[in-house]
Amino acid sequence: MSDWNDTVIAEFRANEGRVGGGFEGAPLLLLHHTGRTSGKEYVAPVMYLAGSGDSVFVFASKAGAPDNPAWYDNLIASGSGTIEIGTDTYPVSVRDVTGAERDEVYAKQASRYPGFAEYAEKTEGVRVIPVLELTRV
Repeated sequence: MSDWNDTVIAEFRANEGRVGGGFEGAPLLLLHHTGRTSGKEYVAPVMYLAGSGDSVFVFASKAGAPDNPAWYDNLIASGSGTIEIGTDTYPVSVRDVTGAERDEVYAKQASRYPGFAEYAEKTEGVRVIPVLELTRV
C-alpha cells in the first residue's frame, strides 16, 4: 500500500492536486496525520466532499475493510492534522460527524461516487464507516 500511496502522492504534487487512474476527476486531498504511538508523520491520499466554508468531509472507508484506517484513529486522538488540496496546504481541526448528520453526508458522497455505497454494504453489521469534518484552523 505504501508504494501505491507514494505514487499517488507524487502525482498529486506534480500536477497541482490532480491525479489519474482510479482517482481521475475525483476530489482528492493529502491528509497529514501523526501516529498516536509512533509520533511519526504520515500522509494518505483521501477523497473528500466539500463542506461549507473552510471545511471538508473525509470518509474512513478503507475500501470496505472491517476496521478503520490508521489515519482515522490518529486524527481522533490528536484532534488536528494538515491537508493539501491542490497547491494549498493548511492545518485543520477534526470533528467526528455522527448520527443523522453523518448519514446525510455519507449518502451524499455515495450518490456521487457509488464505490462508497459498496464500501458501506461490505461493512454492514461490522462497523459504520466514520465521517470526519476537517476545518481550516
